[in-house]
Amino acid sequence: MVISADFFTPVVDDAYDYGAIAAANSLSDIYAMGAKPFLALNIAAFPTQLSAEVLSEIIRGGAEMAQAAGVIVAGGHTIQDNELKFGLIVLGMAETNSILMKSGVHAGDLLLLTKPIGVGVTTTAIKQQKAKRKDIAEAVGWMKKLNNQSAEIAVSVGLKSATDVTGFSLLGHALEMAESSNVKLIIESQKVPLLTNALLYGQQGFFAGGASDNKMYYSKYVNFTDSITEVMEMLLFDPQTSGGLLIACPPAKLEQFQSLAKKFDQPFWIIGKAVNGSGIQVL
Repeated sequence: MVISADFFTPVVDDAYDYGAIAAANSLSDIYAMGAKPFLALNIAAFPTQLSAEVLSEIIRGGAEMAQAAGVIVAGGHTIQDNELKFGLIVLGMAETNSILMKSGVHAGDLLLLTKPIGVGVTTTAIKQQKAKRKDIAEAVGWMKKLNNQSAEIAVSVGLKSATDVTGFSLLGHALEMAESSNVKLIIESQKVPLLTNALLYGQQGFFAGGASDNKMYYSKYVNFTDSITEVMEMLLFDPQTSGGLLIACPPAKLEQFQSLAKKFDQPFWIIGKAVNGSGIQVL
């Protein structure tokens, strides 16, 4: 049995979408372990001035996302707070020999990413009312996409190592895998998928404070080649909400992973590989 808890403040204006995104994000921790979620509890902090209609839409969004994942929401706990927060505690089950862990990456493994990055910079642009409508829809669509299929494919192929990419950024979560596996990860920046206008919003300076925090903490473990721009560096440190899975895949199993991904219409990108050494090299 595995258990996780996650909640956060709104990243979008629409109450239903916020609830759904918060639920998908909470479920992601379970999928990242190769487990199947089955039970959840709401965690909510609501300002007293917020209308009942808004609260209902947030909870409905979370409940319908959980339902889509085959998860029962069995109540939860709510408090009053000056700042709105919502998320889930989630229980899941996994076969002992099928658990995905941050450790277990081996030199030669390929690094697969199942969602584009740039959510943090895009949602910051949303908060400042500078994001284009189509970019909002794109970001919301990816944040509401469950990581269930990519996790199921990884488990069925017999992969052993994965993590979800969330608040610590792509590089922060990749570093967790590198350190726990005693390997070095090489990431090819040109192969990292970005939301359509994430680079534009980055050039306009719409980075959340978390991006600077991630860079300050993790940059000493990351070696960037001179060709990497400052904006691209920040995008790789951009905190994600309900991001994709970062999966280590031996080359011998890539064809099987590709076949199942195509069958279930699951996108993924090969963004690098593991080698002997330590830390992260960004090319």
